[in-house]
Amino acid sequence: MAVRALVAVLSAGALLATAACGGSAPSGAAGAASGRDEGPVKIGALHPVSGAFAVDGQQMRRGAELAVEQLNRNGGVAGRPVELITGDTQGKAEVGQSEAQRLIAEGAAGLVGTYQSAVSTNVAVVAERNKVPFVMDVTASDAIFTHGYRYSFRVQPGSTVIATAAANYLKEVSARTGKPVRKVAFLHEQTDFGRGAAEGFTKAAAKLGIEVGPDISYDATTVSDLTAQLTQVKASGADVLAVAGYYSDSLLVSRALASVKPDLDAVWGVSNGAYDQPKFVADAGPGAELYFNTNYHYDATKPETIALRAEYQRRYGDPMRTGAVLAYDAVQVIAQAVAKSGSTDPERVRDTISTQEVEPLTVGNGPISFDGKGDNRHAVPVLTQVQGGVIKQVHPPQIAESEPDYSVMWRQR
Repeated sequence: MAVRALVAVLSAGALLATAACGGSAPSGAAGAASGRDEGPVKIGALHPVSGAFAVDGQQMRRGAELAVEQLNRNGGVAGRPVELITGDTQGKAEVGQSEAQRLIAEGAAGLVGTYQSAVSTNVAVVAERNKVPFVMDVTASDAIFTHGYRYSFRVQPGSTVIATAAANYLKEVSARTGKPVRKVAFLHEQTDFGRGAAEGFTKAAAKLGIEVGPDISYDATTVSDLTAQLTQVKASGADVLAVAGYYSDSLLVSRALASVKPDLDAVWGVSNGAYDQPKFVADAGPGAELYFNTNYHYDATKPETIALRAEYQRRYGDPMRTGAVLAYDAVQVIAQAVAKSGSTDPERVRDTISTQEVEPLTVGNGPISFDGKGDNRHAVPVLTQVQGGVIKQVHPPQIAESEPDYSVMWRQR
């Protein structure tokens, strides 16, 4: 669908949604009418803090809150304090759309979010229509960046970048360990996120001579057991299982694998929302051991990242996930643009975001800097593995903390 037509369709939906909430937010200058140019600098944060993805959403909101606290401890931006105004997407695209409209009407100089590609797709249209910058912290789908939007930016590496790296890393690691990969079964959730990961991986794998099949999808919001799907994987003769899913459904995959025990050499997460999380180690127990994942990752070598994660652990009693660190980085992108431009005018903030460089707390090969489509040109995927109950970076070699162990735990019992 052409961008102009897509904007028109979703704009109508946004207005209806706002009206249903009792609001009357007009587009464009709504923020100015709400006092954007005076009082605190408002940054909007949209995450799923209720519903099926609430654990991740709450982490990310806290990451954004910590960023705002840090900014205010340092005197705010442009001589003004910073205020985080928040919205709960509930993990639903239409709710994210109406919440984005509300935050813009309340005077947000920019938005961060959202964790789910389907939600970000709708929020990007609202941001475009209102000419307010939207900095995505976690959003894998590349489709958003094919419409020529001017106000959408992304901190994490996109789906194609991660999926291509995942295929290349698999080829390299399997060859290095003497068991070159032959055939990959791909299991993924069925929205833009999972489908994009599977398509990108399959395309990259074909160029490397790796067969991919079967391709199996499921509904992450309703699935409660994946034993049948893993039985299908076992019957396929694949020697590697790739998984692109959110946290809860990926945990279900690990439980089904422990039961079915297919004849695999490795379990290979692709943008997976669980397999590089300490919570996964706690929830899956020994069954989490040796799972790989190619994804974005916090920079474990950076003192500022270590200090931030320690503060999060102290305050909330829970390890800070990379999604929360990305939310922190996304807030910094907007705040630095306000500081550099000396303005909360969304157009000036947007223009500054497009040209500035921001030092990230997540892994990259340089500062956060956006290309013409809005993608962070320095974002780098990292291969991690659960080893001894700890998430370790294992590839590429220049950032590896440990050698990859190309095997699955159930073969070692």
